[in-house]
Amino acid sequence: MNDRKILNLSREAETGGDLRSVKRRLQDYAEVGLRLFSQRVIIYTAAIILAGAYYNWVLAVVFYALVGLGELYDLYVFRSISNRQTWEQTDVRRAMFGIYSGTIFSSVTISLFAISFALQQPHESGHFMPMFMLISASIFATMNNHQFLRVLVIRLAIYVSAIIFIPVNAVWFTSAPLLSEVWLNLFTVVFVLGFLVELARNFLFVYSRSLQNLQDLEEEHERTKAAYKAKTEFLSTVSHELRTPITSIKGPLEIINSGALGEVPEKMRQPLEIAGRNMLRLASLVDDLLLLQSSDAGKLNYDFETLDIGKLVLDATERFVPYAESMDVKVKLNVDPDKFWVRCDERRIDQVITNLLSNAAKFSDERGEIFVSIDLIDGLVRISVADKGVGIPDGTDGKIFDAFSQVDSSDTRKFQGTGLGLHISKRIVEAHGGHIGYVSKIGKGSTFFVELQDARGPAPLTPEHVP
Repeated sequence: MNDRKILNLSREAETGGDLRSVKRRLQDYAEVGLRLFSQRVIIYTAAIILAGAYYNWVLAVVFYALVGLGELYDLYVFRSISNRQTWEQTDVRRAMFGIYSGTIFSSVTISLFAISFALQQPHESGHFMPMFMLISASIFATMNNHQFLRVLVIRLAIYVSAIIFIPVNAVWFTSAPLLSEVWLNLFTVVFVLGFLVELARNFLFVYSRSLQNLQDLEEEHERTKAAYKAKTEFLSTVSHELRTPITSIKGPLEIINSGALGEVPEKMRQPLEIAGRNMLRLASLVDDLLLLQSSDAGKLNYDFETLDIGKLVLDATERFVPYAESMDVKVKLNVDPDKFWVRCDERRIDQVITNLLSNAAKFSDERGEIFVSIDLIDGLVRISVADKGVGIPDGTDGKIFDAFSQVDSSDTRKFQGTGLGLHISKRIVEAHGGHIGYVSKIGKGSTFFVELQDARGPAPLTPEHVP
């Protein structure tokens, strides 16, 4: 972002060209003004007390009253900006008028205060106190009034005029030679003014660039939200539209494969079995998509109750055994009912266990084995599903539970799947205040585990308490 663009952005803001940008600049300006109110009052009070003690109390009190009046007016303007909820062009113009008025009044008052006391000092003194006040006020302005270019220019123009007037007046009245300290003071002031201009430019540049970056991020965020909403609506529509034809195909295929309509001819048996398995996969995919969409929309409800987790695992495994046998995989159990109890949603945890069993079977070798166990570890009930399959490579921890994630994402990957099972399982377990994880070694297999709070321990977290 170059200097010309910075000037254009600031000018557009002050003329109300971009209402959102103007609103943010006004709110930033008011926030800084309110935050530094006490600091400004303390500084002005200390300076005027010193001026009164060393020079003129009457003049000091007059200027203190004027400074106080200006601060009260600014306080009113800042609060009216901060409290406003809706903005129109007329509101912007009114707020800018208030800022311009306060800027001119306060900067003129401070400049006249410094000049009045400089005139009471000897010209050869260097006018340290009034010059220090004016330069400090200028630096303060560059640091805190950079939201609007014209406001900053007005304030600095008034301060700079006073800063130049004091040494020029000293040179004029003393008629000092060029090599005198009076001229040196003037040259020093010119040098300091160059520093002030560069400081103001840098602060304006940094603020405008930060504001533009923030606006770009907000716009990108809005586009991302729109894309996310479109994706969610698309998934929801497609999933619902697919469910009806899938059900109408799945039912007849199951009836045919069961032999209820008569013995299936040998030549048709294998293709029908393949069709049945793929139809089950497709139905599972649709169910996962609908569940994911419900979870994203915050519509995934949980019905918590205290359950015998051993019995729940036994029931889920019993239903899974026929599928495991079809893949030539055995399931071994080390699970006792009436031993471990957890507070959970039975249907959701059943789904998690089924997902872990399915995952273990998919990655097991032929004639492989799956081991299911439940243990109590440090007050947590741990459900473990272990296999002796291919294992998970190192460095995949960050994506193993991501949606649509596959360890092998190539088109020729051996193990098929959507990558939704573990992602959905993670969401369900975390909604129970639990933890899901795994340990694995390449060529040796993997163990996935779910840890849930023992119902005999402290009450588990419910979804609304989960970060």
